Amino acid sequence: MEAVLRSEELDELKQVLFLCFEGYDIVAKSKTETEEKQSDQYIDLFISSKRLEGCSEKTLKYYLNTIKMVISSISKPIKTINTDDLRSYLSKYQENNKPSNVTLDNIRRILSSFFTWLEEEDIILKSPVRRIHKVKSEEVVKEVISDEQLVKLKDACNNSRNLALIEMLASTGIRVGELVLLNKEDINFNERSCIVLGKGNKQREVYFDAKTKIHLYEYLNSRKDDNNALFVSLKEPNNRLSISGIEYIVKKLGNKIGIKNVHPHKFRRTLATFAIDKGMPIEQVQKLLGHVKIDTTMHYALVNQNNVKISHRKYLN
Repeated sequence: MEAVLRSEELDELKQVLFLCFEGYDIVAKSKTETEEKQSDQYIDLFISSKRLEGCSEKTLKYYLNTIKMVISSISKPIKTINTDDLRSYLSKYQENNKPSNVTLDNIRRILSSFFTWLEEEDIILKSPVRRIHKVKSEEVVKEVISDEQLVKLKDACNNSRNLALIEMLASTGIRVGELVLLNKEDINFNERSCIVLGKGNKQREVYFDAKTKIHLYEYLNSRKDDNNALFVSLKEPNNRLSISGIEYIVKKLGNKIGIKNVHPHKFRRTLATFAIDKGMPIEQVQKLLGHVKIDTTMHYALVNQNNVKISHRKYLN
């Protein structure tokens, strides 16, 4: 009734129903097999629509598992699920699993996307997630890799592949998922650039510096295999490196020099932070990283506090 009644009228209706059913036990009716099949169909159609929008299979799996977990827990036909059902679920999930606020809001966001799609498809009148607000979370200052640490990581490399790999991550800000898809012919040494396939199957050009060009060239010239992949394993049959393989190499190098929590994504955050810190316009950083929304770029980048102090004195004093 949320779609046709004002909040005051809804409150009055609740009071009337409470008086009418006082003394009765109301037991939720379990879903029939037909209703369960219908729910599965709605979920499958939603996932198909997100796939057409270009979402990765990893994202689609996360959406699917989250929605099915919620629907199964509430145990009601999708069309009858209301705001109170979802609030109750989120509250119990928070109490039982003690997730971070970011994780909890991710669930809310996925539910919002799903029920908004149901509304747009005229399957339901109004999304029950509309009145569930964003879960507030603290802005955590995430660490970046310092200049000294980057030098130590490069010094710790005992082969040309690892050195070229670290240089590539540091100078391009490339996603590890994009890096593993690169082939040798994708590299344009003259322009010091390459075309990567990012999220949503969107292509963009990324750039590397002169040092990366030299080390990448040396690495490729040292290879004896015929694999077309840009980065391969050192042992035969020299297979293309996987995401987990690159993560292992980077973590091992970090442990070797006593730096904890070194991972490929940290290079990306570092590049964004240093770029903005040195004055690159945020719109260009956004394009460089391949972000659809500029808010995402701002989330990655932390402006050096000393530069904020200098700018304040320059422009406001």
